[in-house]
Amino acid sequence: MADAAFIGLSVLTVGSAIFALESREIIYGAIALAVSMLGIAGFFILLDSPFVAMFQIAVYVGAVAVLVIFIVMLVRTEALFSDTEDRGRRIAGLIFSLLMMVGIGVLLYSSIFSTAEFSPLMEKIVTKIGNEMLTYYSPVFILLALTLAGAIIGALTLARREDSDQFTTASPQYKKIHIDKNPDEKEKI
Repeated sequence: MADAAFIGLSVLTVGSAIFALESREIIYGAIALAVSMLGIAGFFILLDSPFVAMFQIAVYVGAVAVLVIFIVMLVRTEALFSDTEDRGRRIAGLIFSLLMMVGIGVLLYSSIFSTAEFSPLMEKIVTKIGNEMLTYYSPVFILLALTLAGAIIGALTLARREDSDQFTTASPQYKKIHIDKNPDEKEKI
């Protein structure tokens, strides 16, 4: 069972990493990057290291990938997704989501989490890790939080600059807002 899980996680991780690199649309690339990081967390689970796996999910999937998606959506408001929306893409998306849900369910059902027992030794280890994170490693977490906050502030600044440059006289938004108010400009166009 471990070999099949390893092969499945390898295909998921490498496939989504390749898709993240080769994707023409940056938002899909960011989502594929998050899936690839989730696959790496799966490797940690296979190595019987659930704490590192949860840390990988919390920090890299939960913070970094979401931050990348947030910045991309703020900075590149135009053409995030392709305009082609057809029935085949919807069906493919539905089939992919169902396969992902079934795959995650099978992994969780067959993993050690379904039969895990909490031992007193594990409680001591978790307590020790928590104390270390809140005392010795707290400056690193503060620095990471400030870096992420700086990235968000930078993204907001870039998005605001693009919004002010976005409404030129050739843009449809300018025509919609300003020409309806000024009928003299309608005659020029």
